[in-house]
Amino acid sequence: MTWIAPPIERRELPTTAGEREMLQGWLDHHRDTLLAKCAGLTSDQLVEASAAPSPLTLLGLVRHMAKVERTWFRVRFLGQRIGDLYFTEDDPDADFHDADPAAAERDVAVFRAEIAACDKAVADRGLDETFSPRPERTLNLRWIYVHMIEEYARHNGHADLLRERIDGVTGS
Repeated sequence: MTWIAPPIERRELPTTAGEREMLQGWLDHHRDTLLAKCAGLTSDQLVEASAAPSPLTLLGLVRHMAKVERTWFRVRFLGQRIGDLYFTEDDPDADFHDADPAAAERDVAVFRAEIAACDKAVADRGLDETFSPRPERTLNLRWIYVHMIEEYARHNGHADLLRERIDGVTGS
């Protein structure tokens, strides 16, 4: 039996909220949007590089964003010593390159689990708390939220084009 990405109800965006709720709302909206772009597609369609000559796929984007979530929130901000999800010495971009239809359901579950772990990990942390990913650079948690929103927005644009090429579905 072929796995099909499940539908998702995108959460409503906050329109009047405090800073933390607004940032979390926009981040959640973009997370949901990526899953919505995958909804209803088979695992084979999720690994289809539909915008030649680019090898980019929807499942590759899901895997990449799971890695990015983990890297920024848990590894860099919190300093957790946990492995990378997809990196290999031979292919640092394996999140994009090694998407396998047989692993699509698992990869989407990993993405969802990483989101939950990241949200839980920073739920009680202040937006002004800082960290230094490099000695010469200090950032705060607020920067991560803004960066993640930007990263998702860019990749959701890619996802929109990929989805349209796969089956003609368009939309926000």
